[in-house]
Amino acid sequence: MTEAIAFTDVSRHYGSVKALDRVSFTVREGEFFSMLGPSGSGKTTSLRLMAGFEQPSSGNLTLLGQEASGTPPYARDVNTVFQDYALFPHMNVLDNVAYGLMVRKMPLAERHAKAREALEMVALPDHALRTPAQLSGGQRQRVALARALVNRPRILLLDEPLGALDLKLREQMQVELKVLHRKLGITFVYVTHDQSEALSMSDRIAVFNRGQIEQIATPRELYHQPKTRFVANFVGSSNVLDAALAQHITGKAQAFAVRQENISLAPAGRAAAPGRVQVEGTLIAVQFLGATQRLEVQVGNHTITALQQETEAASAFAEQIVPGGTVALHWAAQHMVALDA
Repeated sequence: MTEAIAFTDVSRHYGSVKALDRVSFTVREGEFFSMLGPSGSGKTTSLRLMAGFEQPSSGNLTLLGQEASGTPPYARDVNTVFQDYALFPHMNVLDNVAYGLMVRKMPLAERHAKAREALEMVALPDHALRTPAQLSGGQRQRVALARALVNRPRILLLDEPLGALDLKLREQMQVELKVLHRKLGITFVYVTHDQSEALSMSDRIAVFNRGQIEQIATPRELYHQPKTRFVANFVGSSNVLDAALAQHITGKAQAFAVRQENISLAPAGRAAAPGRVQVEGTLIAVQFLGATQRLEVQVGNHTITALQQETEAASAFAEQIVPGGTVALHWAAQHMVALDA
């Protein structure tokens, strides 16, 4: 598959601050690629380098096979959607969408025709004459998308575009963005600190931390096979057990992670079934969450959490034990993921 974007040992420094430090990765043409990480991890800096708003301190960046360093934003086949929409309040929706075409001096009738096509893409054909103030947050986000798509870029950059929306609308827009991506077939690069967004929409995800990439993988691979302690903790909810505790439980001094939903509780004193790992500890707390219950168990200096489905048997067992009691935790050996760091 053709590469839409390639970073080769790219760094971006601001004085002594290394916002991005010798990062290398590629984005395939037509891919939905997400950059996930906490604030200050380097993901937005990477996006700004792609857009041309920043230039690398060192390394090489290519877009669609061409060296991009030094190329201004307007000369790149790239458009960006921002979290704050950046719509002009004095313009109606149609003119907001057509603004970039006006800057390019496209005739009025032609640019309005293209703007209406873009509004069709985002399911807002009847809102052309409204102002941004007359739109909901989700509608304003769609207008921002239409404005970015009206030029038919080959790469669309999305900088936390759903961050200002409430949860229900954010989930709805995640579905709509994925449908739009399939329909258009262009490359989407999506920046987010929300792991659920990245997992639900992406073909692949790059997890950033402190200016570097910890892991790049598909959502399923990232969730089930994290390579590092940071990824295991940041993507989903894992129990990360250090080498000392691992030695106590398994006899092997290799740090590992196990997802809390893969851990089961049983009465203390029972032998583990074949193929399962077991350890006993003190129950600290039980949280009823509706469909699930979350249990915290103290094992040595570690707190291990288990997430249990709220079945009749699990509920009956939970009612038999109280904080301070001894319980057994067990999980399938195959659910233990060894960590590199």
